Amino acid sequence: MFGAGINPLELIFSLVALIVAITIHEFSHAFAAEHLGDPTPRLQGRLTLNPLAHLDPLGTILLILVRFGWGKPVVFDPYNLRNPRRDSAIISIAGPISNFLLAIVCAILAQLMLRIGAAPNQTVSVILGLLYGLLTQIVVMCIVLGVFNLVPIHPLDGFKIVEGILPEDQAKEWHQLERYGIIFLIFLLFPIFGGVAPISRIIEPIIDFCLKILLPGSM
Repeated sequence: MFGAGINPLELIFSLVALIVAITIHEFSHAFAAEHLGDPTPRLQGRLTLNPLAHLDPLGTILLILVRFGWGKPVVFDPYNLRNPRRDSAIISIAGPISNFLLAIVCAILAQLMLRIGAAPNQTVSVILGLLYGLLTQIVVMCIVLGVFNLVPIHPLDGFKIVEGILPEDQAKEWHQLERYGIIFLIFLLFPIFGGVAPISRIIEPIIDFCLKILLPGSM
């Protein structure tokens, strides 16, 4: 993601955007769990917007290097939920939804920065340009994180979302695949087809489509 020739300002913006995207994602999981009756995330200190509570070292490194990654998983106790399967799916989808909503808000603000960027005051123009750069990076990171986590493979959010949608009998069969999730994920992340990870071929068209809508002319 951070290829040759990237300038230090872009790097800073990307790292800030990464932290923001992960923090809002994991906080939203904790927030949903709390409101569905499970205090576990709050008791573990996850019901906070403090980034230090949510960053996962491996997931963060992967997001920086290959544009796919995750935060520290929010642990919740399904036995505290009124409808464990349904509520688990709601908690899981809360993370990606929060990323998409934040991406939309930041994209609107970025377009506003563009429209008023040609200000008579040069200092104001520079500040607006910097804000535009940061906002666009947040949009990119939020879309990447949100789309990636919708892949239906454990431990990504998509796995429990699918489990919550399926009829009960099929959901039980689906749940049996959880034990193989890490194996599937490693396979999808490993660049075996022409140096490209299989998961890239799956989700990058979706990511590009979203970014073209949110950031027209920027991608």
